[in-house]
Amino acid sequence: MKLDDIDKKILGYLQHDAKITNKELSAKLNLSVTAIYERVKKMERSGVISQYITLINKEIVGLGFQVFCHVKLEKHAKDAIDSFEKEVTALDEVLECFHVSGDYDYLLKVLVRDMEHFRNFMVTKLTTLKYIGSTQSSFTISEVKNTTTISV
Repeated sequence: MKLDDIDKKILGYLQHDAKITNKELSAKLNLSVTAIYERVKKMERSGVISQYITLINKEIVGLGFQVFCHVKLEKHAKDAIDSFEKEVTALDEVLECFHVSGDYDYLLKVLVRDMEHFRNFMVTKLTTLKYIGSTQSSFTISEVKNTTTISV
């Protein structure tokens, strides 16, 4: 789908507030509510808009300890990769998992309460997964930038 400037503005507003109404978008963009509705529906159908979510303040819910874990698999056969990916996606503490190039095979973004929770996660969950050769973890000192907004 080719996005024009109005579509891009709609996406910008929706990324900052997914609860903004078509009427509010209409007023901001000087278009009819129907025109806004049709544009949003077209972007949803085409997959440009994949979902609407709620972002939760991790500190307030007691999950403010963020860790990045590098994981190296002991073997790189398809069954090992498939097994690891299936198992790691089932771990609630893992928010994101990327298959990456370099010294390690995967980069995980993990969210836990504190160091004790992280230790328990490592000992009872992550390192028990099949095919894990080694891990290395980095703990977040401060969050410099964290956004879900994509500039289009």
